[in-house]
Amino acid sequence: MYHVDFSSPIHIHFIGIGGISMSGLAEILLDRGFPVSGSDSRKSELTDRLGSLGASIQIGQRAENITDDIQLVVYTAAISETNPEFAAAREKGIPMIRRSELLGQMMANHKQSIAVAGTHGKTTTTSMMAQILMDADTDPTVSVGGIVPVLNGNLRVGRSDTFLTEACEYTNSFLDFFPTTAVILNIEEDHMDFFKDIEDIRHSFHRFAALVPEDGLLVINGSIDRLDEFLKDLPCRVITYDTGDGADYTARNITYDEKVRGTYDLYIHGEKADTITLGVAGEHNVSNSLAVIAAALDMGISMDIIKNALAGFTNAARRFDIKGQVGGVTIMDDYAHHPTEIAATLRTAKKYPHSKMWVVFQPHTYTRTNAFLKDFAKALSAADEVVLADIYAAREKNTIGITSEDLKNELEALGASVHYFPSFDEIENFLLEHCV
Repeated sequence: MYHVDFSSPIHIHFIGIGGISMSGLAEILLDRGFPVSGSDSRKSELTDRLGSLGASIQIGQRAENITDDIQLVVYTAAISETNPEFAAAREKGIPMIRRSELLGQMMANHKQSIAVAGTHGKTTTTSMMAQILMDADTDPTVSVGGIVPVLNGNLRVGRSDTFLTEACEYTNSFLDFFPTTAVILNIEEDHMDFFKDIEDIRHSFHRFAALVPEDGLLVINGSIDRLDEFLKDLPCRVITYDTGDGADYTARNITYDEKVRGTYDLYIHGEKADTITLGVAGEHNVSNSLAVIAAALDMGISMDIIKNALAGFTNAARRFDIKGQVGGVTIMDDYAHHPTEIAATLRTAKKYPHSKMWVVFQPHTYTRTNAFLKDFAKALSAADEVVLADIYAAREKNTIGITSEDLKNELEALGASVHYFPSFDEIENFLLEHCV
């Protein structure tokens, strides 16, 4: 594998530079003085920003974009070998590395690197940790898979030896990382177009945990199934957390305000340490906050800084994101695309003041919809009314024959009130007529 010398800038080209993670890595390199070029299928705020910072951006992916002065090409798992730029780079003999490999090399270039992994909650938890690190004046570099208010975007370029990032398990990307502190929030079935089963997923997460050095730290959810088996041969220090008893860090006496923001007593090794109040809603964020408290205290950050950061933290975009009110209807946006995430979001929404809960849901990928069809129906049935859009294909083709009609049928079998429309215009018109 090609290794980047970050003290010697070279011309790096990104295939798919407009992606949330790729754009962040490109911006970090631009800040380090690297000439950067890249292509994407469409313009966006992210490509416009990179262009304003000096990157050469091409809309559309063509072989001629791979010029002879390019010294390294970075690509994502979504790029196939038939991509014209990928094929041109290979023909010219230009070194190529995956996005995750570049991110891993950036981590290895920092003395303290924190990676947040898990089937759910990575973006929010990474954002929480970013808030704490910034409030503690650690001047971190942060790469996150969402638009975060505290960052005014999806990344922060710092000048210290601290690097914070999400760690995605899809295609085993996180196995290219070099964490000195790793956080594992949960391990559940997802990305079944890549993984064989839950044991395959557990194996990958275990390999990720094993990347933490002996003097490093693993912070892990104590409710993960067969945890003792998972931890038994890891060389690093381990801190467990859970909203129930039995873990090193626990939350007791949890209460919620009118916006479902949690307050709880923090217990560390069975002793009350403090009372924590969160600026974001939901029981799942109580759990997420325990993980970042454990990691931050281990770094030597004071409890007062941690408490104030968590109280002032606001969610990343599309994470229980309250967009406003129209005609007395409160509109929220959430990226939840797995049954467990949907169930957690709807549990939180049910506690929010309302008389009727409508859910508009667009399934994400054919394989996920097919694998969790009954689980999706069960989670969504918590709503009073469900409106379904067509499945978002993302990187996939519908070789399974699954459609949103199948999900509608499952919901109807559970007695749910459900509506399906193939276009967003139809959904909008339906909601305007029946909801507002």
